[in-house]
Amino acid sequence: MAAEAGAVVLPAADAALTQRFLLDFPHEAARVLEALPADDAAALLAAQAPHAALPAWQALAPDAARSVLERVPEPLGRHLLAEAEPVASVAVLTQFDEQGRRQWLQRLDAEVARELRELLAYPDDCAGRMMDPRVSPLRTGMTVAEAIERLRQIRRSGLRELFVVDDEGRLAGRVEVQDLVLAERDRPLAGITRGVVAVVGDLDPREEVVETLQRQPITALPVVNLGGRFIGVIRQAELVAAVEEETSLDIQTMVGASPDERALSTPGFAVRKRLPWLQINLLTAFLAASVVGLFEGTIAKFTALAVLLPVVAGQSGNAGAQALAVTMRGLALREISLRHWPAVVGKEALTGLVNGLAVALTTGLGVYAWSRSLGLVAVIMLAMVISMFAAGLAGALVPILLRRFGQDPATASSIILTTVTDVVGFFSFLGIAALFAPMLAAGGG
Repeated sequence: MAAEAGAVVLPAADAALTQRFLLDFPHEAARVLEALPADDAAALLAAQAPHAALPAWQALAPDAARSVLERVPEPLGRHLLAEAEPVASVAVLTQFDEQGRRQWLQRLDAEVARELRELLAYPDDCAGRMMDPRVSPLRTGMTVAEAIERLRQIRRSGLRELFVVDDEGRLAGRVEVQDLVLAERDRPLAGITRGVVAVVGDLDPREEVVETLQRQPITALPVVNLGGRFIGVIRQAELVAAVEEETSLDIQTMVGASPDERALSTPGFAVRKRLPWLQINLLTAFLAASVVGLFEGTIAKFTALAVLLPVVAGQSGNAGAQALAVTMRGLALREISLRHWPAVVGKEALTGLVNGLAVALTTGLGVYAWSRSLGLVAVIMLAMVISMFAAGLAGALVPILLRRFGQDPATASSIILTTVTDVVGFFSFLGIAALFAPMLAAGGG
């Protein structure tokens, strides 16, 4: 049996030469084996000693290695899976469905099977869980004709691009199917290979996948392992689902709902996840109420304060929410890190101060038209500036402090921020009113 791939011819007639070729040039042998029908490739490796078949088998593309594994005698298959590099064995096992993987793992030594199972079990919400491991890469040394033949062997519809790997299986580029079809058949594949737009690691969190998608308009995102070996693709449907999931989780966690809760979760599950945060929110509400209680006499004396109190709290709450949203987005997209905190906090505090001055001016005009009290105007304008300055400061500082202490900055940030803005808003407004009491009395507040 002989086959040709470029300038390399596999010497099948002489078993000793074939063995030497497989041992000394495993990557070249892998390219030759990939060009053969799967039955012929399996028969050739099965005719060799297991130690000679191993190097070329683990250098095969995962889909080709799976085809060979299905056709070689079971003892050789067990040897290949057990003795190959674990990452190579895992890449092949991911080509099988759940039942197929289980059957092969049951045939292996218990310790080997345990190691492979651990590598197969990706953590939740990481790129490895989202990827399609059924990859069929092209080789850097191929010609266009060989690449087209490889594409025919893949027999998979809907492919727009194929990824190219080097002899070590590391990602080297991508080829558009349209370019492949239109190119001259004897042209080197390198001539139409394009650079990879983006790539993620298999253990990268979903947030990084979403960030990559937001930066680059892509339909297929390649996934590599720690060694850079190409092991899967996250396709458009999964990318879109990841963005939707990440967005919905941010919305839930910001208001204290669990990221695990779904619309059809049981009432008991929803209560367990939401009630702790509601209790915390109740405590913070009592804290804000206690601040109001400190000035009960002032409010009783000047009833207009009770009317205007929600105005100050509402405006400071909105200003804080704006600062919180911008800061959290910067952290999520890695536009900023913890070392940027002085610049971020300073910017949001200054923004809150300037907005506070502008809003205070408008508020002062409205309050004067309503009350004709210069004292009340002075009180609410000063309180508005102070509370909006504090809101901008807190909106930036809360998520940064949560990240600094190892917490998810999205988790109930709004609850903490609401507490700060309410307390500062109430205290500044009522405290200034208490200080300006003679002025309020003179103005008929």
